Amino acid sequence: MSPPFSLQADVGSWLRPNTFVGAIAYFVLFCALAALLSRALRLAIQAAVSHAPAEHVDRTATNFLRQLGVLLIWVFVLALYAHLIPDLRALGTAMLAGASVASIVLGLAAQTTLGNLVAGISILIYRPFRLGDLLQISAPTGTEIGTVEALSLGYTILGTQDGRRVIVPNSLAISQVAVNLNALAHERASLVSFWVARADVVRARTVALGFAQAIRAQQVACFVTKTETTAVQLSLSMRLKDREPPGSLAERLAEALGSEGIPMPQGKGAPTEQAQ
Repeated sequence: MSPPFSLQADVGSWLRPNTFVGAIAYFVLFCALAALLSRALRLAIQAAVSHAPAEHVDRTATNFLRQLGVLLIWVFVLALYAHLIPDLRALGTAMLAGASVASIVLGLAAQTTLGNLVAGISILIYRPFRLGDLLQISAPTGTEIGTVEALSLGYTILGTQDGRRVIVPNSLAISQVAVNLNALAHERASLVSFWVARADVVRARTVALGFAQAIRAQQVACFVTKTETTAVQLSLSMRLKDREPPGSLAERLAEALGSEGIPMPQGKGAPTEQAQ
């Protein structure tokens, strides 16, 4: 007498990885898993960049990051599938080893770029600062104060008060200490511009910074804005409390420079003050 028929045992034997039917079934399952993970990645990236206006999102970098992530998902899922099937196990091991080596090589070759991309995603998700915020950061030129004009997956661009653009890699923007000056909206910001002879630039800058310290100004910066053959224009940026006594900062700065024997170049006029 033949043994009783067992559908469960027969189905289990068919779905073993070492059978043809089992290999096809696992292939379909792994492809479905890769498709699901790819869709989840696309939705995650779309959610990360949806908070920023379209004109401020680097679409090229976003598409590249999405395509790279989808490619890596499919490579690793297919490598795991090949490692599961006995006849393809050697191929799967080789694919995993090759993918690991390729990942290490690409990571070392593009360490800075990938770091900026990851940091850009973190900024868009955690939002330590937003478009329009006034930030104070440390740059090779010293302390810089600028308004956040653009956020991409690679760089954060700040617009300074003298018309310059400070381009900050996101890996630095997220790792260094930045001061968000929007909390100082109750303070009065001023920019005093003045001309001095080239020979007096260093002394004039020292006097200007000392003047700002004497009137208890905050967030002080003094930088070169224009240069000519014999003269240089400096700009003193500072913030004053509303309770500070009124008066022309430009006139008071001119007096401070004059008391130190630093004259204004002929034809350049007196210092000028501009509210920020």
